[in-house]
Amino acid sequence: MFARRARVLWLLLVVSDVVPVLLSFEIAYLVRARLPEMRLFFFTPAEAAGLLLTAAVLWTAFGIGLGVYRRPESFEVRGMMRLTALQTLWFAGSLATAIYLLKLGDISRFFVALFLIFNFPLQIAYRLAARRMRRFLQQGFAGHHYYLIVGTGPKAVELAQLIEKHEEHGDRVVGFVPEPEAPPLERGALARAYPAWSLEQVPRMLEEHIVDEIIFAVSKPQLERMEDLFLICEEQGVKTRVLVDFFPHLRSDIALEKLEHMPLLTFSNAPEDEYLLFLKRAVDLLLGSALFLVAAPLMVFVTLLVRVTSPGPAIYRQLRCGLNGRKFWLYKFRSMYQDAEEHRQQVAHLNEMDGPVFKSSRDPRVTSVGRILRKTSLDELPQLLNILKGDMSFVGPRPPLPQEVAQYEKWQRRRLRMKPGLTCLWALAGRNQLNFAQWMQLDMEYIDNWSLGLDFMILLRTIPRVLSGRGAS
Repeated sequence: MFARRARVLWLLLVVSDVVPVLLSFEIAYLVRARLPEMRLFFFTPAEAAGLLLTAAVLWTAFGIGLGVYRRPESFEVRGMMRLTALQTLWFAGSLATAIYLLKLGDISRFFVALFLIFNFPLQIAYRLAARRMRRFLQQGFAGHHYYLIVGTGPKAVELAQLIEKHEEHGDRVVGFVPEPEAPPLERGALARAYPAWSLEQVPRMLEEHIVDEIIFAVSKPQLERMEDLFLICEEQGVKTRVLVDFFPHLRSDIALEKLEHMPLLTFSNAPEDEYLLFLKRAVDLLLGSALFLVAAPLMVFVTLLVRVTSPGPAIYRQLRCGLNGRKFWLYKFRSMYQDAEEHRQQVAHLNEMDGPVFKSSRDPRVTSVGRILRKTSLDELPQLLNILKGDMSFVGPRPPLPQEVAQYEKWQRRRLRMKPGLTCLWALAGRNQLNFAQWMQLDMEYIDNWSLGLDFMILLRTIPRVLSGRGAS
């Protein structure tokens, strides 16, 4: 796994490792408080918080110091039990010392013993499930990651082998692009057979397949002849890695990373900070869950209102393109008559947008209730489910239809390199007041300047627009 993705996973393991500490602390407290024929036992809130914080910090500190979260043997039974026992011994001694030095109070030694006794088996149970948890965490926040390898030589094969080695983390090889006059791929060295595309087929292949990254593993003379392919990748926002020390004249952010012992140059002009993207996803989950609970009664009411006022289902789903072209079903409250799609061509002349997008404020297919839902943006509420599922974010380029993406110019495809959202800069400028080119430029501006602060600003400015009924204008 690449270094930055590994660091995100390491951070997730460190944070999740505190959970058994919290559970063992609570279990030990409940057991000690209910033991008969022993003196009264309780913690004040301050004492409990101080002891628990100290224990969590010490446990994770020794875990980091012992390399528990990085060593391969941490996920094998024998090595895991040895490391956990060693970590517990250091933890027990340091916790007793901290209680004395920090004067955390008159803490029952029997409680501390119970705490240590319960913590050890809970940590063992947690770490036995760690491999599955690592896979869940990796795929839950990043999903599958697809690589196209340019080259068929020994280095390209070795790269593919290393990626295959990390398939449990979601890494996948899509296929290969042989360089001109290159020897055929040694397929016997790989776990499975992969398709091959010529250099001329790569632009079409990028439109028809999900490709998150392209890795160039070719000779320097061949690499120097492939600048056009580099420019195509940059134009479409495809992250590019190079196995050799070649520096094309591109404007993408460039980083040097390693896949184990193999150095790679990374060219990317889309947000890449895994820590900030992880925080963005965490905010989506927390805010999405809270809003879904708060909005649940309103969503039930809207569901009934839609069903009563027009025949057909209350929820309308539509296939959209998400991150890097991934297809997903977008959910909305139905605001049109049930057979609206069948009459699309009849209202084509009412389109108020140029380009491949259709938008009309005079669309006769919209129901009377649907106009209110659109005006107040209540029709977007079911997309909270898309956010919780990870298909969308609160802030990001609007997810397009596949037929719209098919008509994009190449530079416009770069907007697919950011997870789609409910709102973005284009919504603040007025959705129907922009032409298609301006809309795309604003999405590119968002991608080029993305930060958590920008997301927060967009959300704050979106709220009054929605409350004033200008959300869909």
